[in-house]
Amino acid sequence: MALTTPSSDAPGNNKPHNDMKRLLTTIIIALATLAAHAQHGQLAAMRNVVEGGYNFWLYAPSEYVTDHRRVPVIIFLHGASLCGNNMQRVRRYGLLHAIAKGRYYPCMVIAPQNPGGAWRPDKIARVLDWVEARHDIDTTRVYVIGMSLGGYGTLDFAGTYPDRVAAAMALCGGSTLKDFGGLGRIPLWILHGTADRAVPVSQSKAVVEAIKESGNDGLLRYDWVPGASHGDLARLLYLKQTYDWLFFHTTLDNPREVDRDVTITKDDLRNAYSDLDPKATEFDIVDEIKPTKQP
Repeated sequence: MALTTPSSDAPGNNKPHNDMKRLLTTIIIALATLAAHAQHGQLAAMRNVVEGGYNFWLYAPSEYVTDHRRVPVIIFLHGASLCGNNMQRVRRYGLLHAIAKGRYYPCMVIAPQNPGGAWRPDKIARVLDWVEARHDIDTTRVYVIGMSLGGYGTLDFAGTYPDRVAAAMALCGGSTLKDFGGLGRIPLWILHGTADRAVPVSQSKAVVEAIKESGNDGLLRYDWVPGASHGDLARLLYLKQTYDWLFFHTTLDNPREVDRDVTITKDDLRNAYSDLDPKATEFDIVDEIKPTKQP
């Protein structure tokens, strides 16, 4: 049974076009995954390199390291439990942990560490600026995903800089924005468990209602996952469908569209960790990922 998606019947989808676009995206990811088996990606801890920004992990897939192919970027924003100054904590769960356990995504990953307090969109933007100045990434395919405190950060960053975001997914979060107009301009999927005791689902529902009240909810998806706890939503960070949905979108889409066809079932969530490889090592730790541009 698929998760209930109240917005899934919203107008504006061109299904034949979307099916072809999804097929092409799937082929590209599959080819990149096959090529990746020849060599690992690289991971570097970037400390004190961005004035007025965050320390962050930077991951580059093998096709970027070896062939300098232009790749998309995912910004991963962690929750409050990973805040601090020990950057190893950022690898405990989420995108970097998934890659370390055998998942492969043909993208660069920016995983900043928040020392404490709310995520600041301007600091995240400075980190992205730093990466864009040194690496030839696909700036039309920058994605943001975050959970809990990172869900707040995802919505606040995407709503502040909608022109820089191809799509965003916010898990069990909320928002501190006063103006929700920016969130209505990007493909956005908000998910929250109904049994979340850490961040009540009302926080995400308030964002959805604010976007609706703005009259600009044509690119919005949302799911209230029945009976799911706060920790249950972390499983979404390990699902292929999550990244299929993100990679479907680009800022070049004219008009912008949202993928309403990707589905996630309760069985998908239940089995999200089942094929992780505890012995896998899908990247090499390096001091720096070699820049392909001069800042």
